[in-house]
Amino acid sequence: MTRTRSTSQAAEILILITLLCGPTQAAGRLPTYARQGMVVSASEIASRLGRDILQKGGNAIDAAVTTGFALAVTWPAAGNIGGGGFLVYHGANGQVTTFDFREKAPLASTQDMYLDASGSVRNNSNHDGFLSIGVPGTVAGLYAAHAKLGRLSWSELVEPAVRLAEDGVPFTWALHHQATGRLAEDLDRYPSSAAILRTGGEAYAPDETWRQPDLARTLTRIQDYGHDGFYSGETAKRLSDFVTANGGFITEKDLSAYRAIERRPIHGTYRGYDVYAMPPPSSGGVAVVEMLNILEGYNLARLGHNSADYLHLLTEAMRRAFADRAEHLGDPDFNPQMPIERLTSKARARRLRASIDPARASVSDSTRFALPYESEETTHYSIVDADRNAVSVTYTLEQSYGSKIVAEGLGFFLNNEMGDFNAVPGETSSRGQIGTPPNVIAPEKRMLSSMTPTIIAKEGKAAYVIGSPGGRTIINTVLQVSLNLIDHGMDIAQAVEAGRIHHQWLPDITSFEQWTISPDTKTQYEGMGHRVRSRASQGRVMAIAIDYTRSLLTGAADSRSPDGAAVGY
Repeated sequence: MTRTRSTSQAAEILILITLLCGPTQAAGRLPTYARQGMVVSASEIASRLGRDILQKGGNAIDAAVTTGFALAVTWPAAGNIGGGGFLVYHGANGQVTTFDFREKAPLASTQDMYLDASGSVRNNSNHDGFLSIGVPGTVAGLYAAHAKLGRLSWSELVEPAVRLAEDGVPFTWALHHQATGRLAEDLDRYPSSAAILRTGGEAYAPDETWRQPDLARTLTRIQDYGHDGFYSGETAKRLSDFVTANGGFITEKDLSAYRAIERRPIHGTYRGYDVYAMPPPSSGGVAVVEMLNILEGYNLARLGHNSADYLHLLTEAMRRAFADRAEHLGDPDFNPQMPIERLTSKARARRLRASIDPARASVSDSTRFALPYESEETTHYSIVDADRNAVSVTYTLEQSYGSKIVAEGLGFFLNNEMGDFNAVPGETSSRGQIGTPPNVIAPEKRMLSSMTPTIIAKEGKAAYVIGSPGGRTIINTVLQVSLNLIDHGMDIAQAVEAGRIHHQWLPDITSFEQWTISPDTKTQYEGMGHRVRSRASQGRVMAIAIDYTRSLLTGAADSRSPDGAAVGY
C-alpha cells in the first residue's frame, strides 16, 4: 500500500513530540488528574499517542494497541514487537479477561538444547545468542485483543507508530548512554543492531532525530495485514532466514503456528476488593493472590507502613509464595494439573499463616527450589478510557534490548526469553539453579514469567490499574503498591513512590531500596533473623486510580522511570 503524507501531517508528529500541553505529569510524587481518560507508560510520546486515540473515541484496548506499538519505536530496550507479554482487561460492564502473548519455544527445541557433554549450560547460550530467541508474541496479542474488544480500525491504531518510525523521534540521553555504554560491545558484535542505534559509525547524539525506516516498513506490513503482516509473508520469511542462518531455531512454520490465547484471569479477594491478574504461564497472579490471602489475617495498618513488624510479615508471605511458584507453576497447556485453586485459596493461606512466627524469620530450605536469573528489563502501561474500561499490559524482551540482536532488514530487537526456562532438568541448588518439571523446555511451550499486570476492582468496577517491570521483583512490587492503596490509604502517587523490598525464597536475603527504612528499623528487622542487602531501586510502576464519586482519574508514572508519563484529558 502506497502512502502520501501532507506537510501538516509531518508537522503534527513534531508538535506531538515537543509540545508540553494538557494534563500531563512526568514522574514524581504528585498524581496526574484527568476526567475522561488516561494513559501511563514509560514514554511520554507513547502515552500522548494513546491519549489521542482515547480522545478520538477509541476505547482502552484501542489505546493499548497504539501505545504498545509506539513503545516499540521509542523504548527499544523493552517496548517491542520482538518479544511478548500479557494483557488484563476489566470492562465497564464487569467483563474481565486476559490475553496471553508470551513467547514460545521453537518447534526444534529440546529440554537439553543448551547443555554440553557434562550437563552444564554452554557459554550462557540460553541467554546469549540466536538460540536464546523465543517465538515472538506481541503482535499476535495486541491483534487478538483488538479483534475481540477494539472499537477503531486496526490500521488507524498502528498508523501513529509508523509515522514515529518514519519521521523520527529525538534520540534520548538514556538511549545515548546505553548505546555508548553497556550496549556498545553488542553493537560491535551484531551489525544489524549497530545499524539501528549508530549513524556514521557513532551512536546518535542526544536530541538528534532518530529515524527507523526498516521498522517503519515492518510496522506498515502489520498495519496493512494485521496478524499475518508479522507471522507470514515478507516479515516472517526475513525473520526466519536471518535467525536460522545464524544457528537459531525459529522458522516460518514456528511463526505461522503462533497464536495468542485468551485465558480466564486469576481472581482473588482482599478486604472487600476483587483482584484480577494473569494466570500461568505468568506466575504473578497466583503469587500476589496467595500473599494477599496470607496478609489479610493481619492488621497491617496498625503495624504501620514499613515498620519492622510489617516488613517481617511481608517477607514471610513472599518467602512462601515464591517457594510455591518454583515448585508448581509453568505453561498450563503443558501442566494441566497445576494446583491453582489450592494455591490461591483462603484455606491454604490460613495454614501458611499459622506457620509464621510473628517475631522470628523462617528458614528457606535450600533443598527445595531456588529461582533462575530473570532480567528486570520489562515495561508496563496502564490505561482507562472515558467509559471506565481498564487495561493493564506488561510486555518484555527479557534482558534490556533482549538478545541485543536486531532482525536484519526488519528494524526491531529480538527477545532472549528462552533463558526463562529451566535449562538443566532435574538440577536444583541454593545457588539459583532450578530444574523442576513444570518449566522445563519443550517445543511450543511458553516459559514461566513474573509479569503481573493487575486490576483491582470494587463492586464490579475497576478501581486500580497496576503493573511494573522488574523480573521477579514485579510480583512483590505489585503486592506492595496494592497494600499501600488498600491498607495504608495512600493516593496513587504516594503508593507508587513509597520504598519497596523484595524476598524470593532463595537466596534467603531481603533487598531494600536505599533509604526505605531507618537504621533502627533495619536493626530490629535483622534482629528477627533476616539478612538484608541494599539496592538502588525496584520496579517502575505505571498506575491509575478511578474515583467514581468525583468522576476523576489519578495517575502516576514512577519516578524510577526517567521518561515515564501519565497523560490524561
